[in-house]
Amino acid sequence: MTACFVRLQIFMQLQSVNKEIYSTFETCFGASTSRIEILHYLLQHDEVTQTSLQREVNIDPAAVTRHLKQLEASGTIYRYKKPDDQRATWVKLDEDERRHIEQSYKEKSQFIEETLAGFSEKELEHFLSMLNKISQNVSQVTKKNLGGTPE
Repeated sequence: MTACFVRLQIFMQLQSVNKEIYSTFETCFGASTSRIEILHYLLQHDEVTQTSLQREVNIDPAAVTRHLKQLEASGTIYRYKKPDDQRATWVKLDEDERRHIEQSYKEKSQFIEETLAGFSEKELEHFLSMLNKISQNVSQVTKKNLGGTPE
């Protein structure tokens, strides 16, 4: 096999695995990755302002607002204003939903364990290192293609 062919096979395999993991992950949680990211952030913080949530998650602010409206309508979260600061909108997970999400994390952990079964700790550390290199390379290519300068 030529080096170019091997690289193409690696790239195609990464795409295929990513697609399968993404689909399985969403099925396990019953939500999109954007919504999962929002809920994960809210799970880590008791209450946050909507503005700070929009800054912290890697999602378009308008999309965050849409997700929050849908989550509020379903009773997953609630948004409110504090009496001493009417300018900020605060966001908080419903306690029952918090417990449900924590249970989902247990299922996620099981999915991760089963997905990575058969690898030694050394192999996993090496794999993570390789993935980090790929991520850095993708970031550099993206910056270069967008007219920025690579790090």
